[in-house]
Amino acid sequence: MPKLYSGAEIVFKCLEDQKVEHIFGYPGGAVLPIYDELKNHPTIKHILVRHEQGAGHAAEGYARSTGKPGVVLVTSGPGATNVVTALTDAYMDSVPLVCISGQVPTHLIGTDAFQECDTTGITRPCTKHNWLVKDINDLPRIMHEAFEVATTGRPGPVLVDIPKDIQFAKTKYSKPNKDKKVVTKNLNRFNQKNIDQLIELMSKSKKPIFYTGGGVINSGPKASELLRELVSLTGFPITSTLQGLGAYPGNDNQFLGMLGMHGTYEANNAMHDCDLLINIGARFDDRITGKIDEFSPKSKKVHIDIDPSSINKIVKVDLSIVGDVSDVISSTTKTLKKKKLNLEKSNKQKISNWWLQIEKWRTKQSLSFVNSDTIIKPQYAVQRLYELTKNSDTYITTEVGQHQMWAAQHYKFDKPNRWMTSGGLGTMGYGLPAAIGVQVAHPKKLVVDIAGEASILMNMQEISTAVQYNLPIKIFILNNQYMGMVRQWQELLHEKNYSESYSKALPDFVKLAEAYGCVGIRAKDPSELDEKIEEMINTDRPVIFDCLVDQGENCFPMIPSGKPHNQMLLGPKDQDANKITGKGKALV
Repeated sequence: MPKLYSGAEIVFKCLEDQKVEHIFGYPGGAVLPIYDELKNHPTIKHILVRHEQGAGHAAEGYARSTGKPGVVLVTSGPGATNVVTALTDAYMDSVPLVCISGQVPTHLIGTDAFQECDTTGITRPCTKHNWLVKDINDLPRIMHEAFEVATTGRPGPVLVDIPKDIQFAKTKYSKPNKDKKVVTKNLNRFNQKNIDQLIELMSKSKKPIFYTGGGVINSGPKASELLRELVSLTGFPITSTLQGLGAYPGNDNQFLGMLGMHGTYEANNAMHDCDLLINIGARFDDRITGKIDEFSPKSKKVHIDIDPSSINKIVKVDLSIVGDVSDVISSTTKTLKKKKLNLEKSNKQKISNWWLQIEKWRTKQSLSFVNSDTIIKPQYAVQRLYELTKNSDTYITTEVGQHQMWAAQHYKFDKPNRWMTSGGLGTMGYGLPAAIGVQVAHPKKLVVDIAGEASILMNMQEISTAVQYNLPIKIFILNNQYMGMVRQWQELLHEKNYSESYSKALPDFVKLAEAYGCVGIRAKDPSELDEKIEEMINTDRPVIFDCLVDQGENCFPMIPSGKPHNQMLLGPKDQDANKITGKGKALV
């Protein structure tokens, strides 16, 4: 007779077979049988967070820095609802998460029992798929399906809701059938004809541009290597979304910087004026496109994506190629080599005027700012952090706001999976727990959360988790005492009505660090910045660095909401900054 296992045992058998090493969670009544089983599985380490949202973001940081799925374990009711923000964040940014939630016993479902909620109903809009396990015999299959769904196609979060009685019930266990793929449809639909069409468009173009996104990074490190080879073979300029940073070296001359609302002048103008736009693994979100009917109006558009539902969803394209970007780029480079087409040489003359135009746009130096000898400019703080950490294989997370955009603009990433930030959902409080997840995955690496003083307070409790597990994360706060991006919009678009964007009762972050048992450092003057950043880097404990920066600094360039790419504000001295918005309000 086959051995029978409890539902709690089966959960861990599945995790072991999926080679899970870390889970992030918080115990509660409806999930105690699983926690009771934890002691019997020494190869799986549990990280006790201080809030379930923190567990979700930590799992995101873990997943995005490793390429492996992050695993979350929460209880029923408020445990499940607290993790919804992180699930939605992962859904928007295509991060593979497996969330296991406890549920009240099956006979109590629907009775408004203590800590009961409709977890699968609540999470249906923010997961790729979810399951309520009503039969113990289904649990092994569902658990393995969950990992398959989370990691195949366009990655994303899934949730398995397990009632307490199912955790006690017993059944036999079988390992997953590796030969059977649960999700196979819609993958690798492209064919050689698609590749030939792409190369024909590339060979005829005079103003081409590659527009790359997080899909390149999700495809694995091979995709980034292949992308670099393709860009070299073609000689084309390349730009990136926020989530795609690091897939292509940020300091390479063919890289135009990030595009979009706070992208560079040259990237946005090139996107607007190009005659061929090749989208690789991006989704044409509104922060990139601006005004849709004026987005890249003269270009032929190509969209390469693993998710067919993303194609023609927002922007109509001339050529769609559905498949894993690694496979598509590999087929493209192989075909170029087979046909002995070196577009970098054959197209050099054809696109030379395009590069001359790009160089003219670059002379605007759109990321420049007026530095100061007396007050720390936030852009300067990020630049110094970059210079002092760039040789350390550093992992950067961020919160959300101005500091996030300054990090994207001034920290030059040259490798994938080193940049973890909340994109689609824009979740304040993301960076600290994400840094914990990254540090758990890479214990000997330098992990820095570039933060704002408002965002960091959203999940500040997680610094206690870092202290408990000896995770030497560095929290680098650009402290301007405002919700900076909110204040910027109020200044530019709401006649300087700074309604509720100023924080009047901030903690002393140095004392707060000490209260948590970590190290606090403060910098007020530009002359002391390098020395104190080095002190932070060389401290082998968690650090909260309070960097006091110019309160009035705004993040430029900026495309006002609803405007096309070629209508950017470059800063207070820009003559366009004195133009009037459609509502009749001055932008400065």
